[in-house]
Amino acid sequence: MDQVPGSPQSPQDAQATPRCYRHPDRETGIRCARCDKPICPDCMVSASVGFQCPDCVRGGSGTGHGPAASRPRTITGGTIAADPRLVTKILIGINVAVFIAVQVSHRLLSDLVLVGAWPPAPYVPNQGVAGGEWYRLVTSMFTHQEVWHIAFNMLGLWWLGGPLEAALGRARYIALYMVSGLAGSALTYAIADPSGQSLGASGAVFGLMGATAVLVRRLNYDMRPVIGLLALNLLFTFTWGNIAWQAHVGGLVAGVVVGYAMVHAPRERRSLVQYGTCALVLAVVVVTVLVRTSQLT
Repeated sequence: MDQVPGSPQSPQDAQATPRCYRHPDRETGIRCARCDKPICPDCMVSASVGFQCPDCVRGGSGTGHGPAASRPRTITGGTIAADPRLVTKILIGINVAVFIAVQVSHRLLSDLVLVGAWPPAPYVPNQGVAGGEWYRLVTSMFTHQEVWHIAFNMLGLWWLGGPLEAALGRARYIALYMVSGLAGSALTYAIADPSGQSLGASGAVFGLMGATAVLVRRLNYDMRPVIGLLALNLLFTFTWGNIAWQAHVGGLVAGVVVGYAMVHAPRERRSLVQYGTCALVLAVVVVTVLVRTSQLT
């Protein structure tokens, strides 16, 4: 059991279990290569040799320790940003803006939702994804109609997205989000009723959830909270009515695959493995959409 921050420790306990200087509740065996302060995985920044703490990184550009200290990197090779939640805030802003637009003009909803083919099924030319409106695979990821729907998804995006954006870096985080959302859309299009309509950021959020599980495992954190979160969300997915479970499952699988590539890619081929995996998942998405379209047409 972790010790409550601020509770007293004996000198022997402090020596046996060093704790992060920024997060006293986290035990760690990692120390800054420059100042030797204990740092947890959230605080460690990759350097040319070992890891550095955020304080040394911020002061490194003028201390003559070389360019590596002035270019801090995340655990996945991404660049440390001044605002680690900027992309998450932008994604939430886009979702909220689309939600407001839909409330103002309900006719806009039919132009944004994911639908394979408009009724009468199975196919109406030039309408739905089967009619060439592939953009719906993307627009549906940012579209919500009910307040409770967008509230749940944006809370999940904020809780999961911020830590992931900080751990992956902005570019990798955007890639994870978009690939997961598209995978959820593609699986929905492939096996759901083609005349049914689906919408929401749930596929992308489930992708973030899957990547979070991979990252937590990689950092040797306690897996029980994230496993409980996954189990609870999957329970809701398959027991509540009117939920596109295909989007949840597709996003989750893509998030696990991309997340694993992000955090386990070998350093010497890091970008190739990470973005190559994203490209492979996108290729599967494209093939899935093409096959389903051929069935409907």
